[in-house]
Amino acid sequence: MFFRSIALIIVLFISADKCLAQSFDKTGSWGLVTVVLPGSVDHRWGGYTELQTRTNDLLYKNFYYYEVKGGVSYNFTNNFAALLGTGHYTTYNYRDVDTGPTVKENRLWEQFTLLEYFDRIKIENRVRIEQRWLNGDYRNRFRYRLNFIVPFNHPKIQQGTVFASVFDEMFFNNKAPNFERNRVAATLGYQFTKAISLQAGWINQYNKLPASTNEKDNMMMVFIYNIQRKKGPQHEQLPTTKD
Repeated sequence: MFFRSIALIIVLFISADKCLAQSFDKTGSWGLVTVVLPGSVDHRWGGYTELQTRTNDLLYKNFYYYEVKGGVSYNFTNNFAALLGTGHYTTYNYRDVDTGPTVKENRLWEQFTLLEYFDRIKIENRVRIEQRWLNGDYRNRFRYRLNFIVPFNHPKIQQGTVFASVFDEMFFNNKAPNFERNRVAATLGYQFTKAISLQAGWINQYNKLPASTNEKDNMMMVFIYNIQRKKGPQHEQLPTTKD
């Protein structure tokens, strides 16, 4: 099962690469590495840190963006948590990275996450309120994400589980046009151990600007490491992206 699952992820990654390359001139790449200290009713305080990079082309060619972020979480129950996060986000012109960043952003946010379980289907509802400083200018933003996670060969996410994740996230701000962005993604993943999971798939980002709109398809790879608690019962940890 382990090697079949690895093969599935590789096939998905290569197939997505070929299909997207045929359909779009410029399909990008996202790479995410996340370390999580999960919270629960037994250990209410948790947190995470994440590094993300983006490139303009497939297979991580023509780098233009990176972000470093993290946060501290508190679990009211096993299924409901709040988080306070912060991050630094840097954007370059991929044609001339040496000229330096075109956009520097610092961000704070408050977040609430509610998990629901319907047999094998795991549902994550996430609300985020952001305070943003872009090149010194202040902005607010509000986000809502609905994420479905379905394990295939086990009823729960555990070692050796093959799973799929599909989510949609909407972005709003307090200035017209209030609708700013939408992301939709689909990935296939494998839980190698209690601590380590890997996902590969596709994410589309649609941006609505005051004068125009644009969208971009991206190939996405997500590596998640969950720090294991030495004491207390083990709870199911959903391999959700923290972006």
